[in-house]
Amino acid sequence: MEYLTGLTMGLAYVAPIGLQNLFVINTALTAPRRRAVTTALAVIFFDVSLALACFFGAGFLMDRLPWLRLLLLGAGSLVVLHIGIGLLRSREEALAAGKTEGSFLRAVGTACVVTWFNPQAVLDGTLMLGAFHASLSAAGGLRFICGVASASCLWFLGVTLGISLFSARFTPRILLWINRICGCVVIFYGLKLLGSFFTTVF
Repeated sequence: MEYLTGLTMGLAYVAPIGLQNLFVINTALTAPRRRAVTTALAVIFFDVSLALACFFGAGFLMDRLPWLRLLLLGAGSLVVLHIGIGLLRSREEALAAGKTEGSFLRAVGTACVVTWFNPQAVLDGTLMLGAFHASLSAAGGLRFICGVASASCLWFLGVTLGISLFSARFTPRILLWINRICGCVVIFYGLKLLGSFFTTVF
């Protein structure tokens, strides 16, 4: 029962469009399937590690160390803005040249940023998962967090493989507009984080 609860809660948590989903979708559209899958696995790794940290009290640490929250807000907002601007600067000619592998380390770094450098995700995850942790037994908690981890695997791999199968149908111009839309949304998230940083400081 606890596993199914964790699975359904995990799917409800990762399904809404956010930085992780935008990154996974964009990679599935513009990179070869092998790279898209390895990128999805990197996102899953960081997402599951964040879920575990939230489940066992990362929010408590951030509450006790205000400078850590400020560091995440400041650095995270700048890196997210950089990602968004990079998407806006995409060129149709480059997309028309075909899918490119890109740097694996860069993909892993971006997967880390869109997961761990989003203080809102850390706080939301802590509130949701922490509440369940407080209400479950040790054995039940283990089954619950395994369900959450399974949801992350199913969602990100499913999205990646599903979009990758149909990515050939997207023309370079469509991909360009997808990049621009994703870039605008990512920049919005970055500005929102930056606003939270300045609000906290001042």
